[in-house]
Order: sequence, then C-alpha cells, then structure tokens
Amino acid sequence: MTPFRAYIVEQDAARKVSSRLATLDEAELDAGDVLIRVAYSSVNYKDALALTGKGAIVRRFPCVPGIDLAGTVVRSAAPRFRPGDAVLATSYDLGVAHHGGYAEYALVPGGWVLPLPDGLSLSQSMALGTAGLTAALAINRMEDNGLKPESGPVLVTGATGGVGSLAIDMLAGRGYEVVALTGKADQADWLKSIGAARVMLRADLALPTTRPLDKGLWAGAVDNLGGDVLAWIASTTKPQGLIASIGLASGTQLDTTVMPFVLRGVSLLGIDSAYIGFGPRERAWARLAGDLRPRHLDAVTRVVEFEQLPAVCEQLMAGDAHGRTVVRIGDAV
Repeated sequence: MTPFRAYIVEQDAARKVSSRLATLDEAELDAGDVLIRVAYSSVNYKDALALTGKGAIVRRFPCVPGIDLAGTVVRSAAPRFRPGDAVLATSYDLGVAHHGGYAEYALVPGGWVLPLPDGLSLSQSMALGTAGLTAALAINRMEDNGLKPESGPVLVTGATGGVGSLAIDMLAGRGYEVVALTGKADQADWLKSIGAARVMLRADLALPTTRPLDKGLWAGAVDNLGGDVLAWIASTTKPQGLIASIGLASGTQLDTTVMPFVLRGVSLLGIDSAYIGFGPRERAWARLAGDLRPRHLDAVTRVVEFEQLPAVCEQLMAGDAHGRTVVRIGDAV
C-alpha cells in the first residue's frame, strides 16, 4: 500500500495541540482487523474540537481525528467482511484514542464495523453518521417507552445542529408534531422546511427563573444542550413524558428537582452513541435506511473536499454551520 494522506492532531512539549495534513504509511496505523479504504467521513462537533485543538477530546497523540468513516474493505481478518465490502464505522474510540476517519485508509477492530445498510450510499451513510445514529437511538428509546405521534408535541433543542436537524426530519416523517428550539432566529424558515411545525428561540426562555414544575408542554424531547435548558424541559414536560438526553453543549450541570419525575412520571433517558452495543446499532441503522430515513437528507447536507476540513471545523466552532457536513476523503470503489 502506497503512503496516504491523513490529518494528524499532535501535542508539543508545552501541551499545545495542533493539526496538519500529513503522509502516513500502513505501519503507522493502529491495530485492527479490517483495513478500509475510506471514501467519506463527516464533521461532528467532537471532530471540530479535536482538529482545532479547542477541546480536550483527543486522549492520545498523535491521532487521526474523525469519529465517522465509510468506505470499502481492502482486507479483513474478521470473518464477517471480505475485500470489496462496503462498510461504515462510527464512534467507539475512533478519532480520539484510535486513528479515525480523516485519512485515506483506516485499520479498525472488526467489532466496530457494520455493513453498509441496503439502500444507503457511502456518502449518505456519512450524511447520517454519528448524528443520525444518535437521533435514531433517541427515537428508539422514546418509542420503546411508549411515545407515539398522538402523545403530543416533541421538542428538539440544538435544532440547527447535526443531531437536531436530523431528529426533526425523522420525527416529522413519523407523523410527530415537532417544535424546534434554536438560538438562530435566521434559521427558522429552514427548520420549518425540514419538518418543524413551530420554532422557539432560546432567548425567549426565562431560564434562570425556571420553576420546579411549570405547564406541561412536551410529550417528548430530544435535548442536545443539557444545563439550564434541560432543567426547563424537565419542568415543562407532560405527565409520562420522555426526555432523551443526548448532549451537553450548554453545560454538564443539571439544577432541577425530582418533582417532574415523581409527580408527573417524567422519564429522563440517557443516550450513548459512542459505546452502545452491536444490537442497538444494527437496529438503529436498519431504521435509518428504512422508516427513519430523513426525507430532506440532501437539504441538510453539504459535501466538502478533504483539503477544506480545517476551515469547515473552524466554521463549526464559530457557530456558522448548520445541518450535516460530509467530507470526501477518496474515491468510492
């Protein structure tokens, strides 16, 4: 195998983190069972933190970032895969403690790899990626606990982000009344175009004065933010309502009371898309290629070239991006 391109995140003696486009050879890849020629990856907030060095995401240096990848098997010691198979891998330690998707080749453990679901292209699988997997896991958990379209409105916070925009599209496609909560007033029309019935602005919430129990509004919620917003959601969720907690963009602390949970029977469902087992992953990806397939996937996705990756990550960190970004790494074969 000839040398190949990869973005590398490094740390110097002063613990300053930086990234660069480098040339690697196969000997520099991590241990794994499946060698994949990477065709596409994606840009998640976690990836932007890693590549820009603005977050303590990477756990070992040097490391190739990119928590998602899709491509074609070159060789495999895992019996489930053969050369030429189209596959994808998301999360686990990819891009944080194991070389990830921002390289033309990846060598990963076979247990991290899934066959590309029927009906999805490699590019489409990365338009979904960890964001789509997270949204699907949240919907599965809520529906497994009784959520139905007739239950009432479902709130989605962080609505313009990858998980938020895909969750809106998926839920609306299932017949739910979806309310989008965003800090970006200029994106209201875009959110409605992908399925939001209504758009609320975070600036209009009186978060510091949230009461332990307020008027019940939501049958369900997909929360990307945490912090004060999650406390407000808990206080405004209807009896027997369901909250899928999937992110912490607004903070890790939760200042609330047990009242929503013991007086209204509200359930707080934690969603782990990093280390969730094979069964739930397989089920989620089957639904992503089936009844949860976003109707507006193309509208929420842009495709950029490999060399544009640093600029795209800076844009995401500046809050100037919305939807999903797919990175074209190499040719699909």
